[in-house]
Amino acid sequence: MLQGDVLMADKEMKFHKILVGVDDSHDAQLAFYYAVRYAAENDADLYIVSVLESDEMNVYQAFDDDYVHGERSQLEEHILNFKQQALDSGVKNVNTLIAEGDAGKTIVKEVIPRVKPDLLMIGSFDKPGISRRFGSQAAYMSKYAPCSVLVVR
Repeated sequence: MLQGDVLMADKEMKFHKILVGVDDSHDAQLAFYYAVRYAAENDADLYIVSVLESDEMNVYQAFDDDYVHGERSQLEEHILNFKQQALDSGVKNVNTLIAEGDAGKTIVKEVIPRVKPDLLMIGSFDKPGISRRFGSQAAYMSKYAPCSVLVVR
């Protein structure tokens, strides 16, 4: 009887709305690949998010509206390329979002409440030096996201 219950649960355990975080890292692109494949095979909605991280800019760049606008424009163009790849791979409903701030906190506190995904797919890569000792964005999202999280390495 338990085995039948488990099989029944498996049939009902599909993710319908997937949020994937993208950037230029190998692991994020691998997470994108898995998200696209799952969404195409299961007719799930795909939401692609990229975060413009202001902490990567120096103080002069952060106050330069032209610089920030240029960075955002490049990110918008980049995320549209991801969208086209997803559409070309058979995903029927693809949405894109660009957020600003700390990637982990912004995705957990702003993007997830807005999108309400069933699953967050993210890449995780180790950073050298002091960043490694304080944890990663993936660890933060895995701990605090109010939905299932798949971390791809």
